[in-house]
Amino acid sequence: MKLGLGLYRHMLDRQHFDFARQCGCTHIVVHLVDYFNKGNQSNKNNQPIGDDSGWGYAGDPDRLWTLDELLALKKAINEAGLELEAIENFDPAHWYDILLDGPKKARQMEGLKQMIRNVGAAGIPVMGYNFSLAGVSSRIVGNFARGSAQSVGMDSVDERPIPNGMVWNMVYDPAAPPGYLPDISHEELWSRLEYFLRELVPVAEEAGVKLAAHPDDPPMPRIRRTPRLVYQPQLYRKLLDIYPSRSNALEFCLGSIAEMTEGDVYAATQEYAKDIAYVHFRNVRGKVPRYREVFVDEGDIDMVQILGILKGSGFKGVLIPDHTPQMSCGQPWYAGMAYALGYMNACLKMLR
Repeated sequence: MKLGLGLYRHMLDRQHFDFARQCGCTHIVVHLVDYFNKGNQSNKNNQPIGDDSGWGYAGDPDRLWTLDELLALKKAINEAGLELEAIENFDPAHWYDILLDGPKKARQMEGLKQMIRNVGAAGIPVMGYNFSLAGVSSRIVGNFARGSAQSVGMDSVDERPIPNGMVWNMVYDPAAPPGYLPDISHEELWSRLEYFLRELVPVAEEAGVKLAAHPDDPPMPRIRRTPRLVYQPQLYRKLLDIYPSRSNALEFCLGSIAEMTEGDVYAATQEYAKDIAYVHFRNVRGKVPRYREVFVDEGDIDMVQILGILKGSGFKGVLIPDHTPQMSCGQPWYAGMAYALGYMNACLKMLR
């Protein structure tokens, strides 16, 4: 197994690459979506939370990720002694009508196909995604972790409808007419996912790229009056069975799996280990609809046991902290990540 770090778009520079190497990382997972674009976010170095207006504005729908920019990013990461393992999340601007079954979905699908070809041509192994209308929602901020470190959690389900022009927490059309997304069933959302996978997985196979599905965060059946897909462990199997392929894989978030009300995180890790592209290695206390994110060594999950299951299953992919509590110092994000990576590095060496 390999140690990695996830970096937001504004962190894709030599300073953050060097920080990753100093913490023992060998791989990077990048976010090319700017979650903080024009949004009301108090801390761009913390995970995005946002307010009633969402995280921020989506990008340019006509500007796809080009091969040249992906190669340039990979070169910069390689020059820092690291490997580029994955891109995490499509920009809502590039696939909002795929999510919403809108009139532009066929054209947007052609754009996703081209970007997957570019990702493969750049030698990037994985493209992570989260097929969701509401995205990451219903979270609150508080001093939930050890020593009153600031973290996030959940106390209740956000029942507000999603306004027109917004999907996945980001505004793709600020001039959208008043109103809200229409109610749809779980079956309809699964149908939209099936279209996505049947169109894109064959292209990913040809490009040598794994599409990696994140489970719902938080894993509730409905959020903001919209259905969710993978909110119990067994629903990952339903997703994999739509299009069995090595390119139909999982972005395995331990925190989200542990928050689910059915099954357990150890059995799920054992079941899906051979389908995992990479792991979000984070810990939590509690289950939905009330949970708290905590330091990697203080939650409900025995992280060493998880590593043992992964090793025994032959998993050789990348683990990233995803996000961590913010520590009480001048650089909360750096301190939190350094703590998590130090713990992870020690555990991995212990298992050798």
